[in-house]
Amino acid sequence: MKKKSFCRFYKALYWGESVKNHSLVKWRLIHGKGQFTIYCIKRALSDADQLDIIHCAFLKQPYFLTDPAYVYGIAGSYSEALDIVVKISDEACAAGFEGRLIEYLDNKPT
Repeated sequence: MKKKSFCRFYKALYWGESVKNHSLVKWRLIHGKGQFTIYCIKRALSDADQLDIIHCAFLKQPYFLTDPAYVYGIAGSYSEALDIVVKISDEACAAGFEGRLIEYLDNKPT
């Protein structure tokens, strides 16, 4: 039986500058292993919101085994995660998707 993943990743994943060894960080997130300084920018659970910033420890909850989080970005601190959200917002505005971050990310060419 294949082990279920705690998260799935955006095709053009955003990375914080302080995050090193990307493949190890992704592997640990997929398998629910702890990491002290990793924050994820993920699709919000609520339709009223667009993106959530969560500490990676939240991904270890049993809920995410049945409904994996869709991660758009990985940062080394909360403030770095905020910077990534601002970057996504700036890119969305420049592409004509003001206030529609998820729509922008889903239609962004890779």
